[in-house]
Amino acid sequence: MEVLPYYGALGVGILLGVAGQLALKAGTAGEGGFFAQFFHPYSIVGLVIYFLAALCYMVSIKRIPVSLAYPSVAVSYLIVGLAAHFLWNEPFGLPQYGGIALICGGILLLHQ
Repeated sequence: MEVLPYYGALGVGILLGVAGQLALKAGTAGEGGFFAQFFHPYSIVGLVIYFLAALCYMVSIKRIPVSLAYPSVAVSYLIVGLAAHFLWNEPFGLPQYGGIALICGGILLLHQ
């Protein structure tokens, strides 16, 4: 059976997870306590996006072994880290580059 659509679902799920994480971060940027942040429109959108990402992930693991699919989600660390650096000036220095290099190396090793 063709697995390409399942890898597509995994890729979409990863990108949705990134978007959900960034939306949650944006939802916490305002003033207020936990409940104000939880009910911030960006936080609600972030949770909805995470739900959609989970659905895509469920589709992907129908044909991709979870031992391969789940570690592949770690590529989102690279995307989120870079996006947070450019959007909110969060640090992205040598420790982050080293960690990302190790994660990417592990993902590449798993896909051999």
